[in-house]
Amino acid sequence: MNEVIAQRFGSGQAVRRIEDDVLLQGHGQYTDDAAPAGQLRVVFVRSPYPHARITSIDTANARSMPGVAAVLTGAELVAAGVKPIPGTAGFRRADGKPGVSAPRRPLAHERVRFVGEPVAVVVADTLQQARDAAEAVWVEYEELPSVTNAQDATKGDAPALTDEAPDNIACEMRHGSADKTDAAFAQAAQVVKLVVHNQRLAPLSIEPRAVLAWMADDGRLTIRMSTQMPSGVRNTLCDAVLGLPKEQVRVIVADVGGGFGMKTGLYPEDAVVAYCAKQLNRPVKWAADRSEDFLSATHGRDVTQHAELALDAQGAILGMRLRGMANVGAYATGTNTAIPLMIGPWVQTSVYHVPVIDFHFKAVMTNCAPIGAYRGAGRPESIYLMERLMDEAARQTGIDRVELRRRNFVRPEQMPYKNPMGQVYDVGEFEKIMEEGLALADWSGFEARAAQSKARGKVRGLGLATFLEWTGGNALEERVTVTVRADGVIEAYSAVNAMGQGIATTLAQLVVDVFGVTMDKVKVVLGDTDRGDGFGSAGSRSLFTGGSALRVGAEKTLEKSRELAAQALEASAQDLDYASGRFTVKGTDLSIDLFDVAGKQPDQRIHIDSTTAVSGPSWPNGCHVSEVELDPDTGEVSVVAYSSMNDVGRVVNPMIVRGQLDGGAIQGIGQALCEQVVYDAESGQLLTGSLMDYAAPRADAVECEFRTEMDQTVPCKNNPLGVKGVGELGTIGATPCIVNAVADAVARAGFPQRARDLQMPLTPATVWAALRP
Repeated sequence: MNEVIAQRFGSGQAVRRIEDDVLLQGHGQYTDDAAPAGQLRVVFVRSPYPHARITSIDTANARSMPGVAAVLTGAELVAAGVKPIPGTAGFRRADGKPGVSAPRRPLAHERVRFVGEPVAVVVADTLQQARDAAEAVWVEYEELPSVTNAQDATKGDAPALTDEAPDNIACEMRHGSADKTDAAFAQAAQVVKLVVHNQRLAPLSIEPRAVLAWMADDGRLTIRMSTQMPSGVRNTLCDAVLGLPKEQVRVIVADVGGGFGMKTGLYPEDAVVAYCAKQLNRPVKWAADRSEDFLSATHGRDVTQHAELALDAQGAILGMRLRGMANVGAYATGTNTAIPLMIGPWVQTSVYHVPVIDFHFKAVMTNCAPIGAYRGAGRPESIYLMERLMDEAARQTGIDRVELRRRNFVRPEQMPYKNPMGQVYDVGEFEKIMEEGLALADWSGFEARAAQSKARGKVRGLGLATFLEWTGGNALEERVTVTVRADGVIEAYSAVNAMGQGIATTLAQLVVDVFGVTMDKVKVVLGDTDRGDGFGSAGSRSLFTGGSALRVGAEKTLEKSRELAAQALEASAQDLDYASGRFTVKGTDLSIDLFDVAGKQPDQRIHIDSTTAVSGPSWPNGCHVSEVELDPDTGEVSVVAYSSMNDVGRVVNPMIVRGQLDGGAIQGIGQALCEQVVYDAESGQLLTGSLMDYAAPRADAVECEFRTEMDQTVPCKNNPLGVKGVGELGTIGATPCIVNAVADAVARAGFPQRARDLQMPLTPATVWAALRP
């Protein structure tokens, strides 16, 4: 359970993060730091094959080795009644039948479907004993043909991952009207076609996954883990896998070293550790090493899109046609199918008015690790495609790319605006944000800078992305508790979770806003399902939904405190003034301290348990501008300028918001220039299984200071704070902004066709080839 004592000011202030002192002093408490007496350690035996039948598993030698407490196989878990992790969650195949997936069991049974899938588990007194015994587990496999590419997986001769889907299509979805879109394309003066691929990525949190489980003194299974969604993990474990009553399981979360979407659900390893702790009645812990996370944690993206955009003679968009294919990996889940089939399409038309659409998306199973949520979850893929299309349309029509965007923006007077996917934007002033972004970046001064670059033998490019994103999710409700204690502390609990984003600081500032006390009087408690249920942190909803709920809960607590103070002062509640932690009877010197009111209650506290819902998602948006220099001799790309104007509604803590925007931008730049999970097409082996092979962005990823600003003049109408989600906005804007800049440079160098065909990551080899005469 993560408890943080707040220090200073309310919202609107750049308050230093109250979480950081403990972490910087090395006193953070991550899951692997906990070592209860008598704990056992876990090592998983993993498949070396991408696709194979398990013909036999011999565990006899492993069971007899020193310190070994248990060795379990998938067959034993099936016999014990442990169920698979749930699959496609309501999506359907083309014939209308429910979506399909092979059952994803906590330990593979009968068949393995990707390299690194857990097949057996060894539990021992020490980690080294568990490792030694894991090497003694002998598994015999019958290797099967494998496929790692989504396009290849749908061909007639491809190996099927499950008999229920011989074409490997787990599910698919169509949106819009084919007839209306065909009619729009028939009237078009220009049709722009583009194929783009969002490569597979590793979320790469600083702290790998970790889980510790034990049977508490009260007889309940208690799980401490690194997760963004403790209630969701508990619910899946109880309802779908182990069949336990929720009241019998508690999940707690301390410090979390990053999540980026990777830590949003139950993994097979989590279920196995929980089962072992219950069966052995001892603490059981597993902590992944980096290679295990590369192999078996969820990956992100891996979507190929074939798009067409129809425009009239003036550049107005008439319609859009899109065919998308998502490689969801070996197992289809509710998350990895919803992202490409529904969530990404919600923002596909972005800030532009697109009258008609014809979208068709397929979720395809392959012999790769499953895809999951990764920062942006579908929105980066869609916005990347849209912004590439807009720049390509500008090149083909000859219309200036800024002017083309201006002609197609959804206008303020159209708000609330329903896009072709039926999503309603409550507010948005997209042209205004673009103009502010262009001014911030000194767009008009680019040609002079390009001439200077040319004099140094470099090719300079200018990139633009104007875009929006959907945040808050459709989980619009959140639960909080607020407690005024007699010891002078206001304690606030929320089910949203800290994972490095500074949410405890922001929540504390909201409590200060309501109660008018100093921040040292506020304690924020997060990460304990015993304290309250809630959706958790995903989809940039922590402040938008969780903060809104806390604001309302704090206001309810203050009103209850007013009523109790009125009783103590023998006055009516309406006759009380309140300021800075004290109630005063109007026109008198009679007063009582807030915490003294709490002390007069039977349980020495004033407590409210409150559930609040926002009225819809938020639509943050921005204009990001970048400049790059390309070295024709080496293909090296240098990011020499990056500016962004961001509409995130009301800003509670500007420093934290800038940190989120800039950190997100670095991740987006990483996708644009260097990151890629690669499987060998022939062997199905993961080729990027360590940081020696996977090129993550580092401190020298950019050669400039970011210029990051926020426009607060268009607050969200869907929540009481007026805030819009911010955690993923930078990632969504940076990738197309950087790629458009490189494409601009390649086109300026005389290769517009190559600019159109660029695919990420834009490594030096790729860029060098694009600039060859």
